[in-house]
Amino acid sequence: MKTVKDYIRTIPDFPHEGIQFRDVTTLFANPRGFRLAIDQMLEPYVGQKIDTVVGLEARGFILGGAIAHQLSAGFVPIRKKGKLPGATIHQAYTLEYGEAIVELHDDAVQAGEKILLVDDLLATGGTAAAGIALLERLGAEIISCAFIVELPELGGRTKLEAMGMDLHALCAFDGL
Repeated sequence: MKTVKDYIRTIPDFPHEGIQFRDVTTLFANPRGFRLAIDQMLEPYVGQKIDTVVGLEARGFILGGAIAHQLSAGFVPIRKKGKLPGATIHQAYTLEYGEAIVELHDDAVQAGEKILLVDDLLATGGTAAAGIALLERLGAEIISCAFIVELPELGGRTKLEAMGMDLHALCAFDGL
């Protein structure tokens, strides 16, 4: 029986030499693989009070919408700077080769809302930490963070757990 990890393609030397890119589009394209991933991502949260699923751009949108539907929760996107209309709050964070900014509508969640944050991959934890900071500024309560893939060597789990976050990843890949 196939696992979620079996559906994920590895592309060597992308986007830079020495990087092993974990491509979840092959997982998304396979109906059994996609269902397996969604079912496993939401399983720890069935029966918990989740008001809103928040997805990080861009693959987190694909996952977040499906998970929100299954949990009968709302869905909110966290986007790259300049992609959301209306009033937003933003958070800068450091990437391996520079800096990026993510945004959230300033009325996207209410104080006390229970949030599940989702994305496809946890590497350094920078994007997730920026999303958490935005949500906490609005007074939301992040119940957990869920990912398909974790790259343990890059320290994302340690970073998020140091922020007091619970997290769940379906599989891990060693090596960059």
